[in-house]
Amino acid sequence: MREHYDVVVVGGGLVGASFACALSARSAANPLRILVTEPVASLHASTSFDARSTALSYGSRAIYERLGLWEELGPLSTPIKNIHVSDRGHFGAVRIDHADMGVEALGYVAENQHLGVVLTAALDRASGIDFLCPATIEELQPIAEGMRLRVQPDSGDSIAISAALVVLADGGKSILSERLGIACSVSHYGQKAIIANIAFEASHDHVAFERFTDSGPLAVLPLATQQGDHRGALIWTVAESEADEILALPESLFLQKLQERFGYRLGHMYKVGTRAAYPLSLSVAREQIRPGLVLLGNVAHTLHPVAGQGLNLALRDAEVLANLLATAHDEGQPLGAMAVLQCYVEAQRRDQDATIDFSHYMTRLFSSGNPALIWARKFGLFSIDLLPVLKKTFARQAMGLSERRTRRA
Repeated sequence: MREHYDVVVVGGGLVGASFACALSARSAANPLRILVTEPVASLHASTSFDARSTALSYGSRAIYERLGLWEELGPLSTPIKNIHVSDRGHFGAVRIDHADMGVEALGYVAENQHLGVVLTAALDRASGIDFLCPATIEELQPIAEGMRLRVQPDSGDSIAISAALVVLADGGKSILSERLGIACSVSHYGQKAIIANIAFEASHDHVAFERFTDSGPLAVLPLATQQGDHRGALIWTVAESEADEILALPESLFLQKLQERFGYRLGHMYKVGTRAAYPLSLSVAREQIRPGLVLLGNVAHTLHPVAGQGLNLALRDAEVLANLLATAHDEGQPLGAMAVLQCYVEAQRRDQDATIDFSHYMTRLFSSGNPALIWARKFGLFSIDLLPVLKKTFARQAMGLSERRTRRA
């Protein structure tokens, strides 16, 4: 342990680990001293690396390629070659094919445990990165040179260290963010997402299904076949008041209810793995930066899982921030200076606003039983599928390739 670090990353999950890898790689010629902390016994045990799966956009693949990690991640991921978006009980659908977009896949589905193996191995290999886990950050105090931290390891006395910059990547329920008095704008959807892996009769043929129902979106993402089972990752949005009852149903009744909502595009659904449910809301921090501090990932913006935009936006944020910090370091600028951090906010403002709006209004539009909105989405899906310009715009947003500013202001 050092007494001072250039950057301390609080949280070694998907976002924190990816950011630390990006920062280490980008600053290799002029290394930064980086510390990553996690409250669990090892980074492999982070709650980010659980049994869930993550949809990686084509843009996120490009980020991991630039980090030299896709060679390991690619074989562990299932490509999405087609996207099918429909509205239960109404005509109109959007079908997006990878060939029409000129790419080998529109995105990929990776199981979080596989992402964890690759990312933590990359951190182990990276130079200039120290680890402290399990450990909790008990106090963050602004100082002239950045931040002073009081760190409590799992055993022993607390440690005082300083950092030019602290990057909070400790999730949507960040205690540290609350202690710092950083307020959030929150929109509660009155929904929960039921997450599980399911098995079905027909091959998914690398199609990701997004189906909108009166209770919210329902997605089935393609996973690799396992022991002869055709598998998919289920994200089923239900009313908050109904979630616990649905979650507790016996397997046969759970699958019957799911089949009614989804239909038979994948044939008969006959198996479901461990189920979990998570409350859904849109939460956006009113401050993403302070002198010596940046919020990254869910602590900065937690999105509805519709269209799988949350992590992919966070990865774009992480890459832009890493590039800006490495450039500032090369130029001898203080990493925690507001002039440097404001460049990051300005660079990502358009991307964040567009992505948050895309997720939020899609959710509002397709979770409503309002007759006017039902007609609007009928016309909308029908129009998107027929008009090439609209379809391409929709697809590029879903792929994480929409136009955005990524240069320093």
